[in-house]
Amino acid sequence: MATPFHIISNAPAMPVLSPGAHPRPDWLRVKFFGGERYQDLKRIMRTLDLHTVCESARCPNMGECWEHGTATFMILGDICTRACGFCAVPSGKPVGPPDEEEPFRVAEAVAKMGLRYAVVTSVNRDDQADGGAHIFARTIEEIRRRVPGCKVEVLIPDFRGDWKALDVVLAVRPDILNHNTETVPRLYRQVRKGAVYERSLELLRRSKEAHPEVPTKTGLMLGLGVHPDEFAEYKVLGEAMGFKHVEAGPLVRSSYHAFDQAESAVK
Repeated sequence: MATPFHIISNAPAMPVLSPGAHPRPDWLRVKFFGGERYQDLKRIMRTLDLHTVCESARCPNMGECWEHGTATFMILGDICTRACGFCAVPSGKPVGPPDEEEPFRVAEAVAKMGLRYAVVTSVNRDDQADGGAHIFARTIEEIRRRVPGCKVEVLIPDFRGDWKALDVVLAVRPDILNHNTETVPRLYRQVRKGAVYERSLELLRRSKEAHPEVPTKTGLMLGLGVHPDEFAEYKVLGEAMGFKHVEAGPLVRSSYHAFDQAESAVK
């Protein structure tokens, strides 16, 4: 999939690598994990026929998180109806409607993994009338039924501005409602086709207005031209603006250390 990184016109030219040099700088390289817990989690996902955004989006933190026994479930299938320029999740036309049994399997995986904090996201399903909102709601309910006391964070799509679909998810009161704005408005056409910056802000506003007791969360990619040393500065600036928690770094994804983020935000 083509990437949008050429859109930064003032980016410095790529240096010529010396023979034997690694193509990625140290701050973009991660340690590979493939131990027993990693393999156990992989078996659970395959046995229960589940998808994770860790795998589908080729997350660089997958090895670390899986070795610690955590993963982000990706529901509504593994084919996204949009084609964001930054995302490695396969895009196209999904075959058939969402699997109505998927919430039960996700809950079973949460139980097998012994999770006390589960993160659930999805592909976009613009082919569905409610964008898959009812599957989100049922997944939250099934996790809580199967594993009482387990907190559930959901990272939801924009549902094309269908606020009734948003209400379906909010009605079951997820512990964290996450929706990523991803980037700044001027880059939306290149980076996030099919989305509207103002619509994403409205989703977050409506969520907070309807259920102020449910913390809202969002994520921005700052790697489109940002030097790694700047992330620490952005963290300080974000906290000064009033955000309860800011996780900033070149490899941070929205679900990275999600439990720790939630704990920090409620203190």
